[in-house]
Amino acid sequence: MNKALRYAAAILLAGLGLLLGAPAASAAPGSPLALEVVGDGGRNVNVLITWKKDGRPVTDIVAATLLATAPDGRTFGPIPLKSAPEGQNLYNAAEPLPVGEWKVAVTVTKPAEVRKSATVKAQDIVLPAATAPASTTALAERSQESSSDDLPLQIGVIAAAALAAIGIMFVLVRRRNGSG
Repeated sequence: MNKALRYAAAILLAGLGLLLGAPAASAAPGSPLALEVVGDGGRNVNVLITWKKDGRPVTDIVAATLLATAPDGRTFGPIPLKSAPEGQNLYNAAEPLPVGEWKVAVTVTKPAEVRKSATVKAQDIVLPAATAPASTTALAERSQESSSDDLPLQIGVIAAAALAAIGIMFVLVRRRNGSG
């Protein structure tokens, strides 16, 4: 059997073994969770949920809510937490907090019960002032200049890549014919 084919088969079998191997260990129901509750710098709250025992991310379905209380007695919530697109075990409030300082209490009921509080400051994010956009005509002129100046370079890079590919193919064919 060809050496490259043996390597490919070994990699395929290793990947299949990892895919079909032992399922990821999930903690037993009722195992303690660890929560990290922080503001996101804007008007939302990030909640990171891990297993307390070993710090692994919680991949089970999570049922959690957030209740916020301001120093003046105003309340916000309870608001359900939803899975954030940024991470596997990261959750955000379904609605942003009103501007101000809040004592946030997060309560998780599934896969285990836990509650944690933290103080966060909700604020609107102020973006720097935008500079005046360049005129469309100036942008078109710049793109024309750069595209015509870069054309010989682009052709050279493509030609070099093609020559390198032909050289590699030539070496591989000679090796195969010489070893057989």
